[in-house]
Amino acid sequence: MQHVPLASLRAFEAAVRHESFAKAAAELNLTAAGVSQHVRALEEWLGIKLFTRHARGVMATMAGRSFGAAVANGLGHIDIAARQLRLAGNNRPVSVACIASVATRWLIPRLQAFKKEYPEIQVNIVYALDARTPEAANADLLIRHGPRPAVNAVSLLPAETRPTCSREYERRHGPIRTPADLLNVDLLHDETTAAWTRWFTLEGIHQPPKPGPIFADFGLMIGSVIGGQGVGLCPTALIAEELGNGTLVALFDTALDTDKSYWLIEADHLSDDAETFRDWLIAASAAIA
Repeated sequence: MQHVPLASLRAFEAAVRHESFAKAAAELNLTAAGVSQHVRALEEWLGIKLFTRHARGVMATMAGRSFGAAVANGLGHIDIAARQLRLAGNNRPVSVACIASVATRWLIPRLQAFKKEYPEIQVNIVYALDARTPEAANADLLIRHGPRPAVNAVSLLPAETRPTCSREYERRHGPIRTPADLLNVDLLHDETTAAWTRWFTLEGIHQPPKPGPIFADFGLMIGSVIGGQGVGLCPTALIAEELGNGTLVALFDTALDTDKSYWLIEADHLSDDAETFRDWLIAASAAIA
């Protein structure tokens, strides 16, 4: 069986993100016609339309949005893995270990701004895995999720989660006006169903949540949320862009994990460059607080 046209994935992901072939072309230094050809190649291989074309431009279909989220997540993981492989051959003044969802949805999009301000400082990102200290991850800095660690740590982002779905899903399955309305929609679960049970309990609802797909982590679940497949408990800080542009909507203010954050922990005896990057990260997080 012929493999998926990998060369077309980057153009497709940019087209979905911008919902414009012209803007994707400008980002990738291609022509709009070239982006269109890449998208059409994917559509022909998949046997499904990823965009609807009209006189004023293009609009991603529901299948296109879902596949676009999956491609973006995959490309983000590839980027992290590639950076990690480069560590062996490069001198690195600064390394940061990070969980994948924070890296792909918050840290990596901001690295270009840091590079513009400090072009002489190289930053490498590695997987945090289950590391609890930067030393355990062989890194200068560690970003981890959970309650406040025992070690000195700075809260970069709140980790509170709220019921979230795509605007399209809300239109198709709404109105969703009360917490009880969520008992009748498609619930998406991150790791276990326990989080939804706890959220309903906060709202005084003790009926078991509706079964639904269980994802290994938020990085996988967010693709289904964006793709309009259901409602998930999403960390609001990691979907700020989608909430801001209306792609996603937080249905209720009640939040879980209000006692948790994404924490920045530093190793002992940081270099000057590592201290610079640490301070820049803290300032970047404060700017969106």
